[in-house]
Amino acid sequence: QVQLVESGGGLVQPGGSLRLSCVASGIIGTRYAMGWYRQAPGKQRELVAIVTGAGSTNYADSVKGRFTISRDNAKKTVYLQMNTLKPEDTAVYYCNANLQNRFYWGQGTQVTVSS
Repeated sequence: QVQLVESGGGLVQPGGSLRLSCVASGIIGTRYAMGWYRQAPGKQRELVAIVTGAGSTNYADSVKGRFTISRDNAKKTVYLQMNTLKPEDTAVYYCNANLQNRFYWGQGTQVTVSS
């Protein structure tokens, strides 16, 4: 079975940084896209960043230049480096894997940006 486990969330002041990690298990190969989504209270889940199996990346306009997504295929781990955090970045962040056009999700990790 596919399992995605996120870690690295927490409370940080505006302007600070966090690094989220997502470890995948039960997945064969690396030819699939992975991404980070987030959901704030009362809002829909939105795409933050994606990285394809070939290594290309894309970002939401709101985080471009501040966040960096990367993956370590040997460790089957995807990362989200978040810099210059803003209060509007506060949300539950979810790891996602697109396997054969099926979406799988982690349990989510809370990120709170507040002074």
